[in-house]
Amino acid sequence: MRHVANIQNNVANFWQKYKKIFKMCFLFLLVVLYFVYFTFALKYHFGDEGSIRLVWVTSLAVFGIVVSFIIDKFGEDIHKILSPLLNFVHKYTNFINWFLLASIFVGVIIMLIVDLTSKSAELYNLVSLSGVVVYVLLLFIFSVSPAKVKWRTVLWGFALQLAFALMILRWSFGYNAFKWLGDRVAEYLAYIDAGSEFVFGKSFKDHFFAMQVLPTVIFISSTITILFYLNVMQWVILKIAWVMQACMDTTAGESVNTAGNIFIGQTEAPLLIRPILPSMTKSEIHAVMTGGFATIAGGVLAAYILFGVPANHLLSASVMSAPAALGIAKLSYPETKKSLTTAKKVKALIEKCPEKNIVEAAASGASAAIPLVANIAANLLAFIALLEFMNATLTWFGDRVGSSQPITFQLVISYIMLPFALVMGVKVPDCRKVGQLIGVKTFINEFVAFEELGIFIDNRKKFDEHVRLNGTWEYSSTNDDIILQHPYGNSTVLKHGVIEDRSVVISTYALCGFSNISSIGIQIGAFTAMVPSRKKVFSKIAVRAMISGSVACFITACVAGLFYRAEV
Repeated sequence: MRHVANIQNNVANFWQKYKKIFKMCFLFLLVVLYFVYFTFALKYHFGDEGSIRLVWVTSLAVFGIVVSFIIDKFGEDIHKILSPLLNFVHKYTNFINWFLLASIFVGVIIMLIVDLTSKSAELYNLVSLSGVVVYVLLLFIFSVSPAKVKWRTVLWGFALQLAFALMILRWSFGYNAFKWLGDRVAEYLAYIDAGSEFVFGKSFKDHFFAMQVLPTVIFISSTITILFYLNVMQWVILKIAWVMQACMDTTAGESVNTAGNIFIGQTEAPLLIRPILPSMTKSEIHAVMTGGFATIAGGVLAAYILFGVPANHLLSASVMSAPAALGIAKLSYPETKKSLTTAKKVKALIEKCPEKNIVEAAASGASAAIPLVANIAANLLAFIALLEFMNATLTWFGDRVGSSQPITFQLVISYIMLPFALVMGVKVPDCRKVGQLIGVKTFINEFVAFEELGIFIDNRKKFDEHVRLNGTWEYSSTNDDIILQHPYGNSTVLKHGVIEDRSVVISTYALCGFSNISSIGIQIGAFTAMVPSRKKVFSKIAVRAMISGSVACFITACVAGLFYRAEV
C-alpha cells in the first residue's frame, strides 16, 4: 500500500509541476482540431445561414481571445502609451460627455427631419414624440424633488434609448441582427419540446400553457445559470453597467442592477447587489425597484415568444428599457445624498458564483425556477378567475339597466387607458384595444396582456390570409369581433377583431415590463426578505417605482413608435 501511495504522490507532484504545460498543449490541440474542422466545413459548403453563423461565432471567439491575450501580456505598456490621452479624457470628462450627448440628439433630429421629408414619411410618428414630452413633463411635475433633478442622467437615459432604437429599428444591419438573434432564440426554445414530451407525453401540446409555456421558464432559468457559471453573464452585465455609469453618472449598484434586469427578473437582479442594499440611498433603492418594474426576465420573455409576440421586438424592448428606467427613476426620485457604494465593491460581489460545475449550475437553475413557475401559474389561475367573476358582475349590473353590450373590466379599462395609447402613437381605431392591453397589464399582469396580444397577432395573420384569397368579412360593432365568411356557408369568428402591425409593435414595447399592481407585493416581499430592517422604506417607495417603471415602458413604446416603419 505504501508503494501505491508513493506512486500517487509522484504522479501528483509531476502533474503540479507540469500542469501548465499540459493545459497549454491540450488547448493548442483543441484549437488546431477546431480550425481543421472550421476549414473543412467552409470548404464543404459556404453561403447558407449556418455557415455564416459559424464564421461570425469563430471570428468573435478569436477576437475575444486575442484581445484578452494582448491585455494580459501588454496591458501595462498599452496603459502607459495611452496615459496622456486618458488624462486628457479624465480632465475634460464633463465636456466630452455633454458633447457626445448633444451629438446623439442632433443626429436623431437630423435623421427625423430627413425621414419626415421623404416620400415614405410616417408623419404619424410625431405623435409618439409628443408622448415622450407628455410623460417626461408629468414625471417632472410629480417628482419628489424637481429642483434636484440631474438632467445629465435623465437625458443620457433617453440618448442611449434613442441610440439603441436607431440601431435596432432603423439600421438595416442592426434590425437584421436582432431579427436573426430572435430567430435563434425561438429556435433554441423549440428544444424544450423534447423535455416536455418526455415528461408529459406526446399530447403535451394539448395543454399549451402548463406543458409548453411554463417548462420554457425552467429551461431558460437553467441556461442563464449556466452562463453565470461560465462568467459570460457577469462579463456582459458589468460591461453594460460600465457604459451606463460612465454616460449617465449613476452609481455602481444601481447600474449593475439595471444591466442585470435585461437578463434576469425583478427579484433575481437585486441579489447581485444584496450586500450593499442596507447602505443604499432611497433614490438608489427607487432606481433598483424601477429597473425591475420596467423590464422582464429572460424566462418569461421566452414564454411570450411562444404566444406569437415578435422575438426581435421583445429582445430590443428589454435592452431599450434599461437606460430609460434609470433616467426615469432619477427624474421621479432625484438623488439628494452621497452614495456609499463603489464600483470595486460591486464588481467583487457580482463575480462570485456558488456552483462547482456546469451540471450543478444547470440543476440549480432549473430548481430556482420552480418557485417562479409556481408563482406564475398560481397568479394566473387566481387573477383570471377573479377577472371572470368581475366581468360577470359588471355584466349583471349592466343587464339591470338594459345595457345592450356586455360590460366587462376590459371594456371599462380600455376607455380609461385610451389616452395613454393615443400619445404613444397608436392610431385612433386601435387606441381602445391597445388601452385594454395596457390596463390588463397594469391591473392584472403582463402575462395575461401578452396572451391577449398574441390573440390579436394570430387574428391579423388569419385576416390577412383571408383577404389575400379575396374572402369576404363583416364587422360586429357590439364586441369588435370580425366574422370571416367562407365558401359553403361556414364562417370563422376572430374574437375582439384585429389591430395594425404598428399597434402590435408599440404594444409589445409598452407591455414589456413587470410594472403591475401584483408585482408591488412581489418586490416588497423580496426586498424585505433581503433587508428586513428597511421594510418601511421599500413599502413607501414601491408604488412610485411601479409608476416610474410603467412610464419607462411607455416611453420605450413612444420611441418605437417614433422610429416605426411599415416594413419593420
